[in-house]
Amino acid sequence: MTATAERLREQVTELASIHRPSASEGEREAAEWVAGRMREHGARAQVETGRAHGGYWGPLTLLSVGAALGALAGGRSRVAGGVLAGAAAAGVWDDITGGKHYTRRFLPKRDTFNVVAEMGPQDVQRTVVLVAHHDAAKSGLIFHPAIPAFVWRRFPALIERSDTSPPVMFPVFGGPALAALGSLAGSRAARIAGGIVSAGAAAVIGQIGSTKVVPGANDNATGVVSLLEVARRLAERPTARVRVLLVSTGSEESFMEGMRAFMRRHGPALQQRDTFVLTVDTVGSPHLTAIRGEGMLVMNEYPRAALDVVDRVAEELGIWLFPNLRLRNATDGLIALRQGYPSACLGSVTDYKAPSNYHWRTDTPGNVDYGTLADGVRLCEGVVRRLDEHWLD
Repeated sequence: MTATAERLREQVTELASIHRPSASEGEREAAEWVAGRMREHGARAQVETGRAHGGYWGPLTLLSVGAALGALAGGRSRVAGGVLAGAAAAGVWDDITGGKHYTRRFLPKRDTFNVVAEMGPQDVQRTVVLVAHHDAAKSGLIFHPAIPAFVWRRFPALIERSDTSPPVMFPVFGGPALAALGSLAGSRAARIAGGIVSAGAAAVIGQIGSTKVVPGANDNATGVVSLLEVARRLAERPTARVRVLLVSTGSEESFMEGMRAFMRRHGPALQQRDTFVLTVDTVGSPHLTAIRGEGMLVMNEYPRAALDVVDRVAEELGIWLFPNLRLRNATDGLIALRQGYPSACLGSVTDYKAPSNYHWRTDTPGNVDYGTLADGVRLCEGVVRRLDEHWLD
């Protein structure tokens, strides 16, 4: 193992040893650890506090239960059932598509912790923002690694033809929507089917909420350590024309609540035409990739100009990127993307187009591909250097 890979392994292992659920004391500890490492590299780093609910399983379970109750109520009153299930469908849509999180406004909140580190000249017009997250995910039976492996063995053509990850959230929205439409239309079959799907979604998502947090080595200690290694290299050779913000967010695993807090605080000062956002999320699987788009229900395409920068730098560095993949999930990159910023997202996948050990207890430092991680670091640095020399065409 090279000296760089060994250094990356040591840092991934150290961060993964911290129990760091979203919006928790462990997340705060991880944020302080990241900020301290950033300062060692000369970055102007601080820990910022925001407010977050800290989980997606609570809101989505409540909404799914509400939809199931709406399906029941629709048997007596079309309007009552349609309104209740329809409100649940709207709440799910808002929660999982990067919306305003209206449902969470009625739920308890805790502190979440972001690290914002600044390097390079301060009196320049343009900013490159590198984003990763330091909180770790809960598990759940739906994430069992045997599921994609089974599909890969039995239906390889299905995976080969697909350019997106499985749409696991489709039923979570589809159940309430079907229950609402069935109630309003007086369709008993549709109403009952929607209620059953909603009840099933409540059970699956509720089970996630009952599990422990995984070590999160690949997802996303690898992303955070990428930022730390880029900071080390920028300290050795600073940028001349761009400021670099290295942002490690909390509460990404509760649907990007930390990134939302960052954008609320810093977005007004980051002009779209002068800002490039590169998200680094889960870069320790065998194959590095720059995803083409992401979204749990609606696919949000990354802008061609931003992807061209990443693709060209990867080609120049001799880094192969798994081609043409889209994510039926969401990263911190979705928040910047939806707000119109030139942005891209780096991830990694196995041969069956899924991250290694995703949200599973085997997401440990020993199962990270440090060659891929090292390539991810080179690519991140290369993108920063390219933008320092030539801004977007």
